[in-house]
Amino acid sequence: MRNDESRLARGETVRREVLGDAHVDRSMARATEFSAVVQEYVTASCWGDVWSRPGLDRRTRSLLNLAMLTALNRPHEFAVHVRGALRNGCTVAEIQEVLLQTAPYCGAPAALESFRVAERTIEEVHAEAAVDGAAR
Repeated sequence: MRNDESRLARGETVRREVLGDAHVDRSMARATEFSAVVQEYVTASCWGDVWSRPGLDRRTRSLLNLAMLTALNRPHEFAVHVRGALRNGCTVAEIQEVLLQTAPYCGAPAALESFRVAERTIEEVHAEAAVDGAAR
């Protein structure tokens, strides 16, 4: 592991590339004196140390996150990572297959919730892209 400043800088770069500037800016703006420490931890450790490793490409990391977040039943973070998966080049069909794979291993209720959240998030992303495309 490298020093905290380089980990944090590297993590912020990767986090912004995967989740987008708007999401990262919102997360940082919402951080309070109490929660800022966990934002820094997530940025340095998750994004700076793990996501920046060369062993897996970002598409694979995104698909793994969707499966793990389904297993943990964390719908808010799941929605964030659906957006990231799409930004990382994952297709809707690949996301659907990962979620179907979770049904027998994580349970149907968890998979059903993730399907609902993913569908809503995908529709939002497509609607945002249509608005952005129309604005150009």
